[in-house]
Amino acid sequence: MNDQIRRAPDAAAAAAGPAPVHGPMVGYLDYARVGPLSRPAAAALAATTALATRVDPADLDRLFALSDAAQISAARLLDARRHEIALAPSTSNGLFTVAAALHGPGTVLVPRDEFPANLYPWLRFAARGGPAVRLVDPAGQRHITPDLLRRHLTPDVTALTVSAVDSLTGHLAPLAALKEVLGPGRLLIVDAIQGLGSVPLEADAADILVSGGQKWLRAGWGAALLLIRDRCAERLAPGLGGWAGVAEPFAPRHPAPPLPGAAAHLATNPDFPAAAAIGAAIDDLFDQGGPAAVGARIRATLADLLDRARRAGADVLLDGLGPHERAGIGTFRLPGHDPATVHRTLEAAGLITTRRDEWIRLSPHTSTPGAAADLLAEALHTLTHRTTHYPQEPTCPTS
Repeated sequence: MNDQIRRAPDAAAAAAGPAPVHGPMVGYLDYARVGPLSRPAAAALAATTALATRVDPADLDRLFALSDAAQISAARLLDARRHEIALAPSTSNGLFTVAAALHGPGTVLVPRDEFPANLYPWLRFAARGGPAVRLVDPAGQRHITPDLLRRHLTPDVTALTVSAVDSLTGHLAPLAALKEVLGPGRLLIVDAIQGLGSVPLEADAADILVSGGQKWLRAGWGAALLLIRDRCAERLAPGLGGWAGVAEPFAPRHPAPPLPGAAAHLATNPDFPAAAAIGAAIDDLFDQGGPAAVGARIRATLADLLDRARRAGADVLLDGLGPHERAGIGTFRLPGHDPATVHRTLEAAGLITTRRDEWIRLSPHTSTPGAAADLLAEALHTLTHRTTHYPQEPTCPTS
């Protein structure tokens, strides 16, 4: 795919402007919210945007080819066949696409603290002929375990939808173990946006997987991977499938037969520049050694950051997670200190994080330098040596 991008017109390089010299700032620890565009993704976006300004039919063919190349790269990443991959506009759109494809009767299990993007599609379509929704209380852990899932498997359950990585705690879902409990007759649907690009995933366990590229892949908005495995394709109707999802869009009678694979669920063509960007980002992930190598570096950086927080007296959410149970997200609070003040102090020190109620979320990347941990330690030292403290009120974390 990178070769196709490099053959783009010279105008693309000019349109891209000068590449950033230093990349993201030293203290940027918010990749779980949004990852600044990587150089390969930015170059692909600029090159394909330049192609879109031209009227040569060959350039249009190249745009389609770049989209195809992105599917091939995604199939390699997810251990899938190419036709099992389609490009949706976003994670939410992909999940709504799947919800529209599932028809009742039946019940979809959703962890109670699941990120809302993986809740609303099922709620909306439950009232439109889709399966019912049952919220599963994960017993205060914020994640569903195989044993807990087993206790909730009533005969009406047809699917479990779950985040590969919890957006607050960073817990990495045991996808293979969850699928083993579900068995072949029930679907495992995965929102992978907080895991894809930050940690190896047991993606082969997922029957359906959706992930945008604007976080850990650093590919920007406009394209998401939609994986629908052949083993469950017949159980999905092309609920949102439009003219781009049929074999003969100009057939004399409609609806025409759907395309094979995940493409049957496409409403229209993908955003070609965004497709090229996410393809380039996946290629870059492999160039860096693949998910295992990248995940190891991210986890090591996060471990250093959390260690500095502990030394300052912080509580780490789900501190008992093993080294391979946590992905790229870690969350802490500083007892006795107002969380808004903690967040503002970190920001003043040049550390960009996300605050969720009393919790401060850290999400570094491979580009995060060791100096970020020093900045964190200094900022927390400043806070803990102030004389004004605030009472700590027990609250429950929210998504």
